[in-house]
Amino acid sequence: MIGVEDAGPDPMNAYYGMTQYIIDANSISVYNVGIMADILGGFEQAVLLTLMKLGPNAYGRAIIKEAAVSLKRDVAAGAVYATLDRLENKGLISSSLTSGTPVRDGRARRYFKLTAAGIRALNESKTTLENLWRNAAWPVGGKA
Repeated sequence: MIGVEDAGPDPMNAYYGMTQYIIDANSISVYNVGIMADILGGFEQAVLLTLMKLGPNAYGRAIIKEAAVSLKRDVAAGAVYATLDRLENKGLISSSLTSGTPVRDGRARRYFKLTAAGIRALNESKTTLENLWRNAAWPVGGKA
């Protein structure tokens, strides 16, 4: 397989600025992996929705607690922080560091918020999932 990157504008790949095509020489197929790479994972969606819900109060521990409530399960702090870092690197969120307070022994607190690209990504993720499920029989049944 050969990887090719196209730096041109691609509306389906607005977050990364590049589309990656994988060319499989054995079957003469081209796969646009940029589209699938842009679809947010479930945990990424949960974190983005948590930031939206918390608004200006979205900082580490609050995000962890609210995500656990929303997902109805324990959430590892490391998973949340890794996801926040990844989302910020993708430009879907931004963060700012506040000055320390006496209550926190002078330690600063980092606050997170959605960017315009993050809001677009959430909307596109929701639309993609709705389109995928539109023609599926619900509830899912059958033999495994």
